[in-house]
Amino acid sequence: MRLRFNGRAAANSQVLMPHMPRPLLLYDGVCGLCNRFVQFIVRHDRNAVFRFASLQSSLAARLLARHGANPTDLDTVYVVLNHDLTDEYLLARSDAVRFVLNQLGGPWLLAAIPLQLLPKFLRDPAYNAVARRRYLIFGRSDTCTLPRDQDQTRFLDG
Repeated sequence: MRLRFNGRAAANSQVLMPHMPRPLLLYDGVCGLCNRFVQFIVRHDRNAVFRFASLQSSLAARLLARHGANPTDLDTVYVVLNHDLTDEYLLARSDAVRFVLNQLGGPWLLAAIPLQLLPKFLRDPAYNAVARRRYLIFGRSDTCTLPRDQDQTRFLDG
């Protein structure tokens, strides 16, 4: 495992502490790109570190409200670190993607390098440009994709 998250230092490459809650990825459950991203993570997350919830879930609404984020803004992927702890922290957009790639490790660290080198003021507009066109390019479904039986415990849509 790659990252230890302790409050605001969460995006730095460190080591995940075993007693910390698993990172929770919040994603648009009806977006083709978002669902592919989640399936990519499930396939490559060998240690089953990540948990998932759709932005349309009541869990996501509660978490985002605590951070002053708009739960109806479906253009953003979030990673919630230390959820339900006093140092809960929310990573959004390119910071969330960068965190995921770092956490997956291996060849995905190479994919994260450009995200590490580019400043946030360049990364997030690029992220936003893709997010605005994601339904057009990757499609949209009327319902969230259901996880495979062996992955169901990782999906916390409550």
